[in-house]
Amino acid sequence: MRRATRRFLWKLLVVVLMLAGFLGFAAWYHLFRTVETYQASAEDNFKYGSLGNEQTDGIPYWLWLVLPRMFPEKLPGLGGYASLGLVWEEGRELPVGFSKKRIGFDRVALNCAFCHTATYRAQPGDKPTIVAAGPAHQFDPQSYVRFLYACASDPRFTADNIMTEIGSVYNLSPVEKLLYRYVLIPQTQKTLLKQKAQFAWMDSRPNWLHGRIDPFNPIKFGILKQPMDNSIGNSDMVPLWNQKIRQGMSLHWDGLNTSGHEVVLSSAIGDGSSYKYIERENLQRMEDWIRELQPPRYPFAVNQELAGRGGEIYKRQCASCHAVGGETTGKVLPVETVGTDRHRVDMWTKAAADAYNNYQPEYAWGFKSFQKTNGYVSVPLDGVWLRAPYLHNGSVPTLFDLFETQDKRPTLFWRGYDVYDQEKVGFISSGDEAAKYGSRFDTSQLGNSNQGHLWGTELSADEKKALIEFLKTL
Repeated sequence: MRRATRRFLWKLLVVVLMLAGFLGFAAWYHLFRTVETYQASAEDNFKYGSLGNEQTDGIPYWLWLVLPRMFPEKLPGLGGYASLGLVWEEGRELPVGFSKKRIGFDRVALNCAFCHTATYRAQPGDKPTIVAAGPAHQFDPQSYVRFLYACASDPRFTADNIMTEIGSVYNLSPVEKLLYRYVLIPQTQKTLLKQKAQFAWMDSRPNWLHGRIDPFNPIKFGILKQPMDNSIGNSDMVPLWNQKIRQGMSLHWDGLNTSGHEVVLSSAIGDGSSYKYIERENLQRMEDWIRELQPPRYPFAVNQELAGRGGEIYKRQCASCHAVGGETTGKVLPVETVGTDRHRVDMWTKAAADAYNNYQPEYAWGFKSFQKTNGYVSVPLDGVWLRAPYLHNGSVPTLFDLFETQDKRPTLFWRGYDVYDQEKVGFISSGDEAAKYGSRFDTSQLGNSNQGHLWGTELSADEKKALIEFLKTL
């Protein structure tokens, strides 16, 4: 009996170990097995490549896909995610700015192109021209995250409802059905509701609106664990092209970092990557690509004679601050000198800069170049025609308006419409269509002041016209 019992126990142990091994393998396969992705072209890698944030911030693909079908009333209009201003290339599975990676199951996450892809049209009926690495003036990132939070807060966000919706577009395998129903849907809801609570501070500040984001308060409060304050960091999206001419310059609107490599890495961390999973090779490809990428040429007619006269005015009025090699180009000018809204400057603190420089110091790619400044950077103006609206907070809709004094600049306009205003050089910012597709910008709100940058406002009307014509050519 003792021998038979021992044999039975050994067999039972073998079965238990085999079963445990099978279950462990199944859990790894369906939850953690990583299938590497690769985008053949550098541009596609920028648009769709992974930052390494799918592990920590990725949303299950089929859940993400059906949310606009389930909750269309929580979006600003028809068209699903496209109604938020996301750019969708024909034949692509995802919008520009999203990566899809299988880590056990397919997950969707953001990447750099989420905030750095622009569109423009000459006429309302035209197909949008997509400019990778341009400022995403047409996109409303805050409304995107608020849409996700609103979905997770809705009582209809249940496994039964979501599984029914997924089943209408795709037939999950039996294992996937169990995984979605009992793990992924409940966990995604829990995570989104937790993020909603963590980002509740947004509700006490002016909205970001189309083409703007508060890029550093989330990092300051979330990653760096700085004390909560009332600061407003809302600022315009920036272009990422032609980074080679910016080497050695102060970067971001306030010059809070001087290393382009650190800016790329910290941006990935801000988008949800962790030091453990960050995709260093993909990020390096993106960094190499934007270093050489040239800005898009102005796509409409230019009066070359007028632009020639404007070039002389530019040399006298603008070059020392904005031409490559200019005396103050790429340097921080005190906010008192520039005269623009100072909220963005005050948002970033020395304590936050010190904390970022000490973030994960044991890693070789740890940060060393974050700093606190008291002003805004005089940026190069390459591709300035596509950077509208203007100033760091996007408070001036066109170049024509920029060369007017504050009392003559628009105080209410619409951001986010991508039909180009060739006369004023910017995007159409008034009228029914602009209101339909854009968001209302009020310069009286905190952080939205359109004051300052008075250089060029004293020029005559003819001189301004010539200067603007020249700026089209940069």
